[in-house]
Amino acid sequence: MRNNLTIRLITVLLLTLFALQGTAWAQVKAETPEQKAKRMSWWTDARFGMFIHWGLYSLPARHEWVKNYERLTNEQYQKYFDNFNPDLYNPKEWARMAKEAGMKYVVLTAKHHEGFCLFDSKFTDYKATKTPFGKDIIREYVDALRAEGLKVGFYYSLIDWHHPDYTIDSNHPQRQNSDSAYIRLNKGKDMAKYREYLINQVRELLTNYGEISVIWFDFSFPGKNGKDKKDWDSEKLLKMVRQLQPGIMVNDRLDLKEYENGWDFTTPEQFKVAKWPEVNGKQIPWETCQTFSGSWGYYRDEKTWKSTEQLLVLLIESVSKGGNLLLNVGPTARGMFDDRAQLALSNMGQWMKFNSRSIYGCTQAPAKFKAPENSLMTYNPTTNRLYIHLLEYPLQNFTLPGYKGMVKYAQFLHDGSEIKITAKSGHWLKEDDNPNDLNLSLPVSKPNVEIPVIELILN
Repeated sequence: MRNNLTIRLITVLLLTLFALQGTAWAQVKAETPEQKAKRMSWWTDARFGMFIHWGLYSLPARHEWVKNYERLTNEQYQKYFDNFNPDLYNPKEWARMAKEAGMKYVVLTAKHHEGFCLFDSKFTDYKATKTPFGKDIIREYVDALRAEGLKVGFYYSLIDWHHPDYTIDSNHPQRQNSDSAYIRLNKGKDMAKYREYLINQVRELLTNYGEISVIWFDFSFPGKNGKDKKDWDSEKLLKMVRQLQPGIMVNDRLDLKEYENGWDFTTPEQFKVAKWPEVNGKQIPWETCQTFSGSWGYYRDEKTWKSTEQLLVLLIESVSKGGNLLLNVGPTARGMFDDRAQLALSNMGQWMKFNSRSIYGCTQAPAKFKAPENSLMTYNPTTNRLYIHLLEYPLQNFTLPGYKGMVKYAQFLHDGSEIKITAKSGHWLKEDDNPNDLNLSLPVSKPNVEIPVIELILN
């Protein structure tokens, strides 16, 4: 009898604890769709941000995963810490270039997988303030962004290839080929201590630098010799993040996808989505992170840099499917954006100066508007204007399929010059033409714009 009573009491106690945990988690996700949309509105309006990957890997200048790819030990990697001295670091220039490129927010790697911290954390000596540079890089970065009116974001790596208690796994520089080897090398390591370190550092970042608009965690990899939400204690981590910064945006790499509010936006990396991403048939907020070339960190000898047209298409196509573009720069070891990055940003800024109205506040066009051939469309639901981006400049007559009665006025966006609208009729009307089509009469010569944009003021 007593044993049965004891078992029942233990069961009730455990159920109560689980219920309390569930209640605590419910507090994190107690947000209506309308509240979430309002919290995220600045981000969905911005559409364009800058990613910055910067750390010790800028010294070897051959990929930010150099420690992993070359299987370097902490001792072999130490020379980069000993020589880190970015004497030309000027975050005011970074902020200016981001703003002039048309970007509205910036996300910087406060700590990448190598474990090196750009901020003055009290929980480690593996940080910028202990290098020859000797300064808190994050402090100056935050101040510079705010001076330009840009939203501040931090990237924080869940992974850490330097911390002594971070267990070796399938993504570690010292990864192994057998379970017994993992057991041997991880003997004495304590992930509980690393979790405490991780949570303490995130608390520092979200406490010591004022309002933070985005935190970009990276990344979970569940499975054999991997790491998931249990390794990071993701629920506790996210709860703390929400409490410290109630308005913050959190990405989807904490391995909490099963919780509706365990993340704010999904993050397709280095590819263009086929359509607006969905979960259970519902369109979700998304942001694609992309590089100028094949590397996130500064890579001196990497040559596959995208053209201005390719970069603009990435941006336009993302917005045309309801998403954002986070475009990456990898500063050099001396703290500069290299000339290739500066040129790319300048070219994008020149286009955005005259055409940003087709990006900010825009999204996917309503289904009733069919995109003409060789074009991408965006739509501003507030102003009720449709934007047609001409990826290939057409001959003089440009057909808008089925648009009759929908358009009040048409103009080029870059200069506000009128484009004449005519309905197809008479001898211009072919047998297979739709009488509900509209015809735009474009100039023969393409305007001096990388991708011309037609702005349609709708009825």
